[in-house]
Amino acid sequence: MASKAVAATVDFARIYSSLGLGKETIAALQAFRKRHNDAQRIHAQLAAQPTTVDLSYYRSVLRNKDVVDEAEKILRDFKPVTYDVNAHIKAIETFEAKAVAKAKETTEKIDAELKDLQATLANIEEARPFEDLTSEEVGKAHPRIVEAVETMIKKGKWTVPGYKEKFGDLSLM
Repeated sequence: MASKAVAATVDFARIYSSLGLGKETIAALQAFRKRHNDAQRIHAQLAAQPTTVDLSYYRSVLRNKDVVDEAEKILRDFKPVTYDVNAHIKAIETFEAKAVAKAKETTEKIDAELKDLQATLANIEEARPFEDLTSEEVGKAHPRIVEAVETMIKKGKWTVPGYKEKFGDLSLM
């Protein structure tokens, strides 16, 4: 299966650092990988052990030979049930293909969002400080402010509504 070949070539240290995973997540993944490797090792050890039964030893030890003969007959007649797992394998491969496609799609979305964020960050870094802006530049950027100020001047309003309530009266008299 393709997933076994991929798992053998994965550089997990690089993945952990590039994804910016938290310490708990990295610890959980490493614990899972350790359990998986232990399970594979135990499976290989058990698969290497012989699976034959020495019935002659039991004949020599047991008095009741009929039990050994019956066990031998059962073992000889035993046929393991075979299951067709191709449907399950195909479902897993389909799920794996969909997961890979979703991961690629997510990667593309994240890359596009990252480019937007980098452009925004560059714009913020290149912007002039607020203290250096002039009223003409603010007026050009937001013409509604100029209209509102001109309207207030025409009506003879020289104070900004809500200013005294928010900042207090700074007059000395």
